[in-house]
Amino acid sequence: MNDIVRKISECIERGKVNKKSPYPPDLKDQNGADELAAQALEQGVKPVEILNACMKGMRAVGDKFSKNLVFVPELLMSAKAMTAVMGHLKPFFQSGDVKRKGTFVIGTVSGDLHDIGKNLVKMIIEGNGWEVIDLGVDVSADKFLQTVNEHPGCFVGLSALLTTTMVNMEKIVKTIKEKHSHTKILVGGAPLTMDFCTKIGADFYSPDPQGAARYLDGLAA
Repeated sequence: MNDIVRKISECIERGKVNKKSPYPPDLKDQNGADELAAQALEQGVKPVEILNACMKGMRAVGDKFSKNLVFVPELLMSAKAMTAVMGHLKPFFQSGDVKRKGTFVIGTVSGDLHDIGKNLVKMIIEGNGWEVIDLGVDVSADKFLQTVNEHPGCFVGLSALLTTTMVNMEKIVKTIKEKHSHTKILVGGAPLTMDFCTKIGADFYSPDPQGAARYLDGLAA
């Protein structure tokens, strides 16, 4: 791996956003993901190589997160570093020079305003090479359906943190499946189980973001 590409991956894994970022302390005053991505493009590194570095870094921190070796603050810093790199790559996505694996629509279901879990899944999956459409919180069945209509072939993720709102997932799954029976729907959140996923007709449940990313990658292969 090109040295600068390797450094980008390391910056994302460790959450080094830019030169001004004081975190992590041992990388203080060193270039971060932002500067390194710009330099890599100037040196003629292919955008897809930089995207692959993002994916490698996010996979690494995601694996650590699933093993409780790092926690939400570290994951958030990694996501900020990834976002800085994506800013440089955006023109190449728009031109078609760099392809996404697919489109993933995610939202917290109606009645639920919690978004930390949803945001973590979004970060990991976006960092894994997917286009993510984040509908936010308190998302109705009609809003999910409208978005699926607008993005044929997309995959859908439903999030809920409360036992009182997880029941709303069933209506959303039913609404989507009635119109788009082949659309794969992932569900997640603290109170959920695989049994509940099966009961409401969803396709996949994972207790952590990495599981969702692996499932989507399997579908895209």
